[in-house]
Amino acid sequence: MLILGFNAYHGDVAAALLRDGELVAALEEERFQRMKHVAGFPALAMRKCLEIGGVKAQDVDIFAVARGRRAHFWRRAAFAIRHRPGAALWRQYRSSGGRQHSLPRTIAEALGLEESHVTRRLRHIEHHPTHLASAFFASGFDEAACCAIDGFGDFVSVSAARGRGSALDVVHRTFFPHSLGLLYLAVTQFLGFDNWGDEYKVMGLAPYGQPNDVDAVRRLLRLERHGHFTLDLRYFRHWTGEVPMEWSEGVPRVAATYSSEMEGLLGPPRASADPVEQRHMDLAASLQVVFEEGVFHVLRGVHSRIGGSRLALAGGCAMNSVANGKIRANTPFRDLYVQPAAGDNGTALGAALYAWYAQEGGARGWRMEHAYWGTSFSDDQVAEAMVAADSAVRDRCRVSRPASEALSGIVSAHLADGLIVGWFQGRMEWGARALGNRSILADPRRVDMRDIINAKIKFRERFRPFAPAVLEEEIDNYFVGAVADPFMLQVYPVRPDKRALLPAVTHVDGSGRLQSVNRTANPAFWTLIRAFGDRTGVPVLLNTSFNENEPIVEQPSQALDCFLRTDMDVLVMGSHLLVKNSVRTCHA
Repeated sequence: MLILGFNAYHGDVAAALLRDGELVAALEEERFQRMKHVAGFPALAMRKCLEIGGVKAQDVDIFAVARGRRAHFWRRAAFAIRHRPGAALWRQYRSSGGRQHSLPRTIAEALGLEESHVTRRLRHIEHHPTHLASAFFASGFDEAACCAIDGFGDFVSVSAARGRGSALDVVHRTFFPHSLGLLYLAVTQFLGFDNWGDEYKVMGLAPYGQPNDVDAVRRLLRLERHGHFTLDLRYFRHWTGEVPMEWSEGVPRVAATYSSEMEGLLGPPRASADPVEQRHMDLAASLQVVFEEGVFHVLRGVHSRIGGSRLALAGGCAMNSVANGKIRANTPFRDLYVQPAAGDNGTALGAALYAWYAQEGGARGWRMEHAYWGTSFSDDQVAEAMVAADSAVRDRCRVSRPASEALSGIVSAHLADGLIVGWFQGRMEWGARALGNRSILADPRRVDMRDIINAKIKFRERFRPFAPAVLEEEIDNYFVGAVADPFMLQVYPVRPDKRALLPAVTHVDGSGRLQSVNRTANPAFWTLIRAFGDRTGVPVLLNTSFNENEPIVEQPSQALDCFLRTDMDVLVMGSHLLVKNSVRTCHA
């Protein structure tokens, strides 16, 4: 059975293809449209999934969309009667409903099918169950507590379920307008980071501050018995219906969700063009503390309902890797699984998995142990891209194709010499992180490397940290209390005696967002890190996404363009090695 899952008309639209319960491909639309977090309909991602799977659209048995039909209608009606939100909210509901009603036609037009063919095969699956499914059914756990925490989806912001076999039994929900994701969004906007998805910037800024504003931020959130919580709605606008939101096409946009009351509580908000001052860092630190208190409170409530030591976690809030790294210390859970696209992109995967397991009763077996589910390119295709960029490559680079057994040694030598390497290999990653196939790599021992990459390649804020990619078998030698995490979604303390050794990937608070690299899951990347370790004594590399203020590069031409317009020194695409002429090196 072929199931094509997707999410539409929200941020981070994506598609995923299952064949008899096994994942074939998972892709985010942003990589093809070249707009971060793109909204609308994932037509390009859907077509590419089918291409990777070698199947035609008419072969698909189920189209599973991560959107409920009239989900929690009576709760919405009761909220409207009680709070009487403005006309803007009703316009948004009508617009969203109209897009969902036209989905069969949209799918049919995108994939060249008859609308009636799609209508018979279309399944609407509520937003939060797709989050839960994306975590539990990908985890390999036969039984676990499952939790999704996000902004909102289908009127829900938190859901908890008992996962067992092919079933998900929902035991708890938190409904609109109360949301930990909305809390983080509102303060993120207050701090002047107003692009959709900027919460990760605030998480990176927080360690530079002191949590001096915790008492004030706690006034925004009330923690209640049994894992419940509420927002103090005086400080928020999202529930009034007067906050424009744009999800139809292009970059998602959400107007300010905080009220003037928040300004009275926290002082003047920062404009996006203003410098980041210490008070902003302190507010970011305080928000992270209060957010973590809320997350751990919710998860302890989940444990009280379900028990067990295993937790499958999803939702946009599960992208907060700092909180994730503290779950085992602050809740009874000991075994955590978060799949690499835990946000709304992952609902595409979750919709397909829910349709296969919870609706079709499919047998368990598959587990997501790596993130490499995207497009790939042959050496011939890489060569074609270089030919197309002929003069730029010929005039600026030295090109070679070393023997495969020599490549890792040559590249590790370049890295040890302080060069910055673009690394383009195998299938593109699924999720927000580059995990060794579409990566920029550098020597983590260089004190100045973080500033160099932020200023000359990423062209972004100096406070933004970089991640350490470490051989799985070396984790304990470099991190305190860490467990293997191939998806770079948990932050742990770097061992005190290793912090001076790894200044480029040790954040200001002594932590690092590690990626454990498994030899079986990614042999090429593992071999490169091993070669670097043999040369330097440090089996760790600085790893960041291969991009520059754009989505991660998807194809060779994009990698070439990013390489040539930035101060990267070396590019490795498949077996091809490009070194800029400006670089003087004795390595072949």
